[in-house]
Amino acid sequence: MTTSRPEFQIPDTMQAVRLHGKGPENIRVESVPVPRPNDHQVLVRVDAAGVCSSILKLVAQGSDHTFINGWDLAQFPIILGDEGCVTVVQAGKAVADRYPVGQRYATQPAVDHPPINYRERYRRNGEGMEKVAIGYSLPGHLADYMLITEEALAAQCLVPLPSDAIPFFAGALCEPLSCVISAQDRHIHLRQDSPLAPRVPHLGLMKGGITLIIGAGPMGRLHAEAALRFAPRHLIIMDIIEERLKWIRSALTDKARHVNTTLHTALSAEGPELLKRVSEGKGANDIIAAVGVRSVQIECQQWLAKGGVLNLFGGLKRGEHILDLDSLRVHYDEIRLCGSSGGSPADVAEALRMVAAGEIDPGRHLDLVGSLDQFPKALEMIRNATVEGKVVLYPRIRQTDLRRVENWTRADETRFLEERHPRA
Repeated sequence: MTTSRPEFQIPDTMQAVRLHGKGPENIRVESVPVPRPNDHQVLVRVDAAGVCSSILKLVAQGSDHTFINGWDLAQFPIILGDEGCVTVVQAGKAVADRYPVGQRYATQPAVDHPPINYRERYRRNGEGMEKVAIGYSLPGHLADYMLITEEALAAQCLVPLPSDAIPFFAGALCEPLSCVISAQDRHIHLRQDSPLAPRVPHLGLMKGGITLIIGAGPMGRLHAEAALRFAPRHLIIMDIIEERLKWIRSALTDKARHVNTTLHTALSAEGPELLKRVSEGKGANDIIAAVGVRSVQIECQQWLAKGGVLNLFGGLKRGEHILDLDSLRVHYDEIRLCGSSGGSPADVAEALRMVAAGEIDPGRHLDLVGSLDQFPKALEMIRNATVEGKVVLYPRIRQTDLRRVENWTRADETRFLEERHPRA
């Protein structure tokens, strides 16, 4: 007995958010032809697309961005969007067995593969490029449909959803969650069971230790909830805005108590004294600087306990990115600095597993939903820091203003989409 595959009617044109050059004035929401896959490509319908703050950096740098590498955006505009949840609607004959029509996926936009297509558009024909990215020189999610190219398939960047019960928005938010998972895995602590025992490395935040997260914006919130996987004895969240800390207390207090973690929040001016008191002057075993503030990343080196790990998660602007390093602390107290840039397909798979298992609730991290034409407004709100959580746009609906949501669920999403008559 064979199972019939769904059939999708694919239109000739679609709506897409494209970047035509450096600067926000070169962002256009426009009608473009729907791409058709060759034998080695896949066409997907975009069910939900996240709006990531990293787009601001891409828009500001244009063709100078590392992943664009000289690509002439005026002549060859790109479709933006590096976060999304998609459904296969057409697959080339060489890959159709691997990517069946109707299968749902989350994507890993960081494609660990040299460019295959359009190498002539990069500087020096792409010489030396070892990575490309979805939403940069590869087509992005901010469109009705998206072409998954050979590079993304070769790097296994389509990650199947483990359950159809996962909402579209949750699949899209697994990409930023994957960045958090990747970052926290970069923390390495060496342990010895006795003075004569060998050192054993442990990945992740120190279980039973003290973790400090600086910044309670959208990514800081994800870090805070994900940190509870390691059951630190104390979890301290610092921010300059009390309303953000109020969200932390409301969303995570019960969950922290369940894993025997004492949750603390503090305004930034009060945070160092709180850490000193909680740690009895020893400092934090793990610090995640989820803010791109140079002075903070320098100062918080002094807040580490001996053998502690500092994660410079928040990116700094070029020109402000050189930090003062306390080499005496590195030498005598054996502190470590680490960082990461995005995640991997394995991190997306782990994020999907956590969502399917109910270990993290992506709906509590969502702040705004709307239609694709609202992208310029959403990006401006992110630029002005008037968004507290993540933003997800639904390409299959039209002309829907941005709407603030709280504890968004699959039922909320289904009702929202049905009321707006999405297309097939």
